[in-house]
Amino acid sequence: MSRIPYGYEVIQLFEQLAPKSLAMEGDRIGLQIGTLNKPVKKVMVALDVLEDVIAEAVDQQVDLIIAHHPPLYRPLKQLLTDDGHGRMIAACVKHDIAVYAAHTNLDVAAGGLNDWLAEALGLHETTVLVPTYTEALKKLVVYVPTSHAEAVRAAIGDAGAGHIGRYSHCTFNSRGIGTFLPEEGAQPFIGEQGRLEEVEEVRIETIVPASLERQVIEAMLAAHPYEEVAYDIYPLDNEGRRFGLGRIGRLPQPVTLRAFAEQVKTAFSVPAVRVVGRLDDLVQTVAVLGGDGNKFVAAAASAGADVYVTGDVYYHTAHDAQALGLHLVDPGHNVEKVMKQGVARYLTAELTKRQWEAEVIVSNVHTDPFQFV
Repeated sequence: MSRIPYGYEVIQLFEQLAPKSLAMEGDRIGLQIGTLNKPVKKVMVALDVLEDVIAEAVDQQVDLIIAHHPPLYRPLKQLLTDDGHGRMIAACVKHDIAVYAAHTNLDVAAGGLNDWLAEALGLHETTVLVPTYTEALKKLVVYVPTSHAEAVRAAIGDAGAGHIGRYSHCTFNSRGIGTFLPEEGAQPFIGEQGRLEEVEEVRIETIVPASLERQVIEAMLAAHPYEEVAYDIYPLDNEGRRFGLGRIGRLPQPVTLRAFAEQVKTAFSVPAVRVVGRLDDLVQTVAVLGGDGNKFVAAAASAGADVYVTGDVYYHTAHDAQALGLHLVDPGHNVEKVMKQGVARYLTAELTKRQWEAEVIVSNVHTDPFQFV
């Protein structure tokens, strides 16, 4: 049955894509203005939260904004409603518009902003450029009657358990005899009160990312026929999937730096880019990092990149790249706008899957403060 979701339910869906645990230390993410404890009929995805964006949200009757750049990044010393920033906050409060920020957690997320940038550039065989987080792993062991083993395996696999490299739904199964004695008040799936039962069962073992433990267990319990389910969770020393900033991958074939710069302009719909390097040099291995990537020039060079695409490149950072033999293409910070369509696609699909009645739109306000003359 379809229904209108609450704001916190929409954010729970979003955080399956970009968990807060992926954010860099000190990053100001999460709910910044308003409340999520309200029905949300319309969500708007924005790169920046400016006065014009809020005016657009008011006009579109938006209940929740999911933004990439936190509007309250620096602590407020005062809130004056006669300046631009203060007016923006006051308008949000007046029109009951909640603002949620997803910054470096969306940068780092698998299938998030940096993957969307790499996809736009046509990169293949992409990997993380700068690892920042390795997910903890756990092992789930559950005992299931043979009649329901297949259903439980499918449920936990579909919930995210059993991923090893490029393989999913990985489990190990062994058969044995389970015993139990239903006591007074029990309603056993098999057997009867006061009688010791012996049942042929399957011990299913699988690996579970710590971030998915709750939903995997919920899926397992829903598929399991027993009133009381016997299962164990073990912490593991194995390292799980690596997450991080930026991506590095390869173009289908080498191209000149000049041709690649044109490709970047087209991919991100920008009128011009800044380029460091000889324009006739061939490039194929490409590193990309959304936003300000000055800190990671050396990392891009060490990873074997021919060219590094990032924004806000400093004068002396460009000299450093030259010294390392690394080409640079700077299309600006605003190319992170790819997150608008990316988040909208993801949320729309998840809302549709649950038959929740909430519309997702993207902000059409142009927020890049720079222009070329």
